[in-house]
Amino acid sequence: MKNFIPLLSWLPNYDQANLRGDISAGLTVGVMLIPQGMAYAMLAGLPPIYGLYASLVPLFLYALFGTSRQLAVGPVAMVALMVAAGVGTIAEPGTDAYIAYAILLAFMVGMIQLSMGLLRMGFLVNFLSHPVITGFTSAAAIIIAFSQLQHLLGIPLPQTNQIHEIVSLAIHELEAVNIPTLLLGGSSIAGILLLKKWKKNFPAQLFVVVLGILVVWLFGLGEQGVRIVGDVPDGLPAFTKIDIDVDSMHALLPIALAISLVSFMESIAVAKAMAQRHRNYKLDSNQELIGLGAANIGGAFFQSFPVTGGFSRTAVNDQAGAKTGLAAIISAALIGITLLFLTPLFSNLPNAILAAIILVAVFGLIDIKEMKFLWHTKREDFAMFAVTFFATLLIGIEEGIATGVVLSLVMVVYRSTRPHVAVLGRLPDTNTYRNIKRFPQVIQHDDLLILRFDSQLYFANVEYFKEILQKLEEEKKAPLKSVIIDAASMSSIDTSGIHALKEVIDDYKERGITLYLTGVIGPVRDLLKRADIIHYLGEEHFFLDIKEAVTRHEGVQIAPAKDYALQTSE
Repeated sequence: MKNFIPLLSWLPNYDQANLRGDISAGLTVGVMLIPQGMAYAMLAGLPPIYGLYASLVPLFLYALFGTSRQLAVGPVAMVALMVAAGVGTIAEPGTDAYIAYAILLAFMVGMIQLSMGLLRMGFLVNFLSHPVITGFTSAAAIIIAFSQLQHLLGIPLPQTNQIHEIVSLAIHELEAVNIPTLLLGGSSIAGILLLKKWKKNFPAQLFVVVLGILVVWLFGLGEQGVRIVGDVPDGLPAFTKIDIDVDSMHALLPIALAISLVSFMESIAVAKAMAQRHRNYKLDSNQELIGLGAANIGGAFFQSFPVTGGFSRTAVNDQAGAKTGLAAIISAALIGITLLFLTPLFSNLPNAILAAIILVAVFGLIDIKEMKFLWHTKREDFAMFAVTFFATLLIGIEEGIATGVVLSLVMVVYRSTRPHVAVLGRLPDTNTYRNIKRFPQVIQHDDLLILRFDSQLYFANVEYFKEILQKLEEEKKAPLKSVIIDAASMSSIDTSGIHALKEVIDDYKERGITLYLTGVIGPVRDLLKRADIIHYLGEEHFFLDIKEAVTRHEGVQIAPAKDYALQTSE
């Protein structure tokens, strides 16, 4: 039960010494969640109150089923944008139909994540490489920023994720910019940044929200064209039956899959960072999927849109002293109190301030430092980043993440089909053999080729294996007498690899070239024995290390290690 409900592993033996930190962190994150949740709901195309709904039940459920004790679950900018991108194609933002689709989407995301967790499929997230995630999040951050122009400038703009369209329409509407709205938004951005610089843990967003409400109320800015939240329903979200519609689910499935993967990526990345700092518990990626899935499913029945673990709130949660999931429960309790008693206070909250909160939050998603790192470290990875970035920016959110997934898979296939191969030579005055490209001083034999194949030998790279042997033979100055394959890095071999190896053996035998294999690991020797390759090539052609094989090539009749080729697990 403790494995399935991790809360049981810490709650019965709760250490009173953790209480102060959990209360401090819970209240701090709860205060952050109030303005952030409302802002992200607006970003998702929903009334702001739904941001508070999404900050209630999901937090309780994640505390029950999640394994991270610092992860702060709730609405996040990235997922909110994806909700707007997906649901906005089938319904008008803010309408009853749109709200119903967003709630259904949360249910679908939860079901996908829960199923993945129960089926132990947490490994699938590995198919989204780091450069792809960086490219996607950086482009999405830019889209989020531009999507808030209408609220920051106080001008009407149609819902779109195409940057060029937003800019073009905004330019045409410049004359209609509402100056008080612009001043409120601009000063809010500056205020949040300055307050954060002054004191990192200061609730800057809430301070700006309170100040903005007072300014609107005192100066009557609502009558001067400044758009405000208006009436905010009070009370806790009611239990609502999910409207399961097959056609709607079919239309939402692509974005549900994308959100499931991206939100889990965002969550597990920050959860792992926290787990490295706190060694008193074990993070389980599959249980994290179950926790997030339960949070989204349960939240959907209480009018929540999709949620996940967020970077900024998790960092604040940890810095404020969170030691267990009790901090998340306290945050949810604070949201509940807000819903019961404080929602009327937000009626004069300007949309421009919510937009400012979103803009400041997404600034950190544009990772310039990582872009430079990729450029200087590996151009191949930078290319993956660039393709995903521009696909997301110019084509769309769903298309961008799909491009990233496909690109990651293509790179996995490409790298496995063309693994690293090193030609080896002996370092002077040693018996050590190293790559001739890195150690030009090594000694080589004109009639001997020594190479190391740094990969498993399987169906996807057997042709490359044969091609590289032929190419390297053609580059030798004299006809080959022997070939030594250092197989220490060959972790596995399949039947296609066995057939390819047999073809190479036959070809070399016909041309009078002797083949030696060195350093073959146990599991590969097992397969070679079952395939009768050891007998076919000859036990005397297997050696523990390269030096022994080279000595045999030079004509010295050295015996291989006793029964080395036959030391199998059988």
